[in-house]
Amino acid sequence: MMMIADILLVAGALGAGFYCFVLSRRLRRFTDLEKGVGGAVAVLSAQVDDLIKTLNQAQMTAKTSVGTLDEVSTRAEAAGQRLELLVASLHDLPDPVTTQTSDSPFFVRRPAGPKGHQ
Repeated sequence: MMMIADILLVAGALGAGFYCFVLSRRLRRFTDLEKGVGGAVAVLSAQVDDLIKTLNQAQMTAKTSVGTLDEVSTRAEAAGQRLELLVASLHDLPDPVTTQTSDSPFFVRRPAGPKGHQ
């Protein structure tokens, strides 16, 4: 009976050793930097670094664009105020239809001489 127990104990130890060998190979492939999860983590880490750089550049561009847009908006508001003043000053001018004294719609710089030339 002791002999059977020893044989089963050796068989169990060999089975456990073989199982550990298989697990170590799988773990080695799993953490391989080229094909396994380690490679995927390395690639994702590189992509995150690239994404952070791109995000920083986009933020700098956005800040510059906001500054430029603020300048242009300020200038546009100033121009709009000047246009409002100009339009308001046009209301003070007399109506051109009532002030026209000539029957001709053409502007004459000098009156015509005896033959039309001077």
